[in-house]
Amino acid sequence: MENLNYGVIGNGRTAALVSDKGSVDWFCLPDFDSPSIFGKILDKEIGGSLGFIVSSSYSITQQYIEHTNVLITTFDSTKEGCFEVMDFMPRYKTGEEQDYYIPSELYRLIRVRRGNPKFAINYDPKLNYADGEVIHKDGPEYVKTCMKDNLQNAIYMYSSISFNHILNNEEIELVRDEFILISYNQKVIKIDIERVYLEYERTKLYWMNWSNRSKKYTYFDEYIERSMLVLKLMSYQRTGAVLAALTTSIPETVGEMRNWDYRYCWLRDASMSIETLIQVGHSGAARRFMGFIQNILQSKSDNFQIMYGIRYERTLNERELPYLCGYKNSRPVRVGNAAYYQKQNDSYGYLMNVIYQYYLYFKGTLDEVEDMFEVVKHIGRIVMNEWRNPDNGIWEIRNKKEHFVLSKVMCWVALDRGAKIAAMLHKDGYAERYREGADVIKKDILAYGWNGDIQSFTQTYSNLELDSSLLLMEKYGFISPDDERYKKTVNAIYEKLYYKGLMFRYNNPDDFGKPKSAFTICTFWMVRGLYVTGREKEAKELFRRLLTYSNHVKLFSEDLDFTTKEQMGNFPQAYSHLALIDTAILFSEEVTFSKFIRP
Repeated sequence: MENLNYGVIGNGRTAALVSDKGSVDWFCLPDFDSPSIFGKILDKEIGGSLGFIVSSSYSITQQYIEHTNVLITTFDSTKEGCFEVMDFMPRYKTGEEQDYYIPSELYRLIRVRRGNPKFAINYDPKLNYADGEVIHKDGPEYVKTCMKDNLQNAIYMYSSISFNHILNNEEIELVRDEFILISYNQKVIKIDIERVYLEYERTKLYWMNWSNRSKKYTYFDEYIERSMLVLKLMSYQRTGAVLAALTTSIPETVGEMRNWDYRYCWLRDASMSIETLIQVGHSGAARRFMGFIQNILQSKSDNFQIMYGIRYERTLNERELPYLCGYKNSRPVRVGNAAYYQKQNDSYGYLMNVIYQYYLYFKGTLDEVEDMFEVVKHIGRIVMNEWRNPDNGIWEIRNKKEHFVLSKVMCWVALDRGAKIAAMLHKDGYAERYREGADVIKKDILAYGWNGDIQSFTQTYSNLELDSSLLLMEKYGFISPDDERYKKTVNAIYEKLYYKGLMFRYNNPDDFGKPKSAFTICTFWMVRGLYVTGREKEAKELFRRLLTYSNHVKLFSEDLDFTTKEQMGNFPQAYSHLALIDTAILFSEEVTFSKFIRP
């Protein structure tokens, strides 16, 4: 089975994708959303990469160091020897509670394990999404690579290996540990192997300590932990923004045009991710995300967008890069995302649900509590005014607005949680107003969203189509799992959208025709739908089968091919991993200290 066979490393500033053959095929500097310096994943010929050239006698395996985001690729030859490449981006605390060292750089620690292994290095950076010629300037300490027509646009390569050997792809016989460092900045400290060991140990210890603070579970704990580590890695430390994915333009279906840039913060995806991190015991990312929400509102009159840049940007102009052939020749390659101007009313519900948990679990200062209540009132005001209007929905239908049932449900969630928050703060007037508004919305949904002819809730008020997002009605408390209408909806969606072991989002035509791939999160949602409606055995079987479709290091993208089960869509996908955690916990229970003590 062909797959997106990549491990991912990162530090909350930027990230890189490393293939199962040890090639860095995606790396943006200085930040997640910056132009790529290695982009082979989007064009094998001109995209650029950093890899190792070995003889056919080598077998290559890859895995993470347990409990960390440090990736090891092992090259083993019975003829020549064995070496491993340890890839990481430094991340650790530097003293104060919130001070982290998160430079824009990637370390490749090359360790000899046996014999005298041989390899050459393919160092082929292509700056600015490979748009223009690059030149190398040798120095005594580093190689500076820059654009030929813009010498200021540069990166720095440090190494214990001869620069000539690297730049000329000459064979190297490994007799001691070596390193390569790719940095956005010129280093002001000496970089030698001892410094690399120190950065490695500090980073490894940070991730181990972080994982140790996570809740542990009796079943599927390895998958849960890997998903938690991925979600953490995708949180931009400087602002609290949470990315939807680390890549752009990995197509939902090979050869088609559903290719989007996901290196931004959708309020929906981010809220779901933060909710999940809170659930598994991590509050730091949640606190930073609350700060992000407050900072995107410059005044009480500002409106929410569905998505933002990771530094609060509101304008995310979309453009195409026609000179890149795309992943598996799937054009166009896009950067930016024009969906930022869409109206998606469901976003308010996810966001208000996270704010509700903020009030439940976090002890903020008085001014923080008051600042957040202004956000609550702002969302409540928008929802009260907008919920009756059509929108583009959770799936971002680009050219048509509809009365999507899930959008109405999440508007109900926004007012329901708003009422609970107001009651907690003894703001009885707001609590009553939001509760009355929520009741009105619920009656409207039950009147127009349920269709007696097909015995199911429908995608919109005006059609008879089914939509996997309707499975979320139970998760957010709109309807009980014992309600016959929900049970029948689960059955109807299963009958209509379940195909070859996976789920469609929907299968009616949209802007680009009928969807052809399975949306991974929807299959996780169906697992939950089956489980809460009493079909527990089916649910567990489906979940176990779905886990086998992850890649070699337990990572998921956005989509899966129905037939081949090949991963498609942007990678790794926060949506998929937060849903994996939520679903795994259904079949498990938290491990407490008492479980380790035998009677």
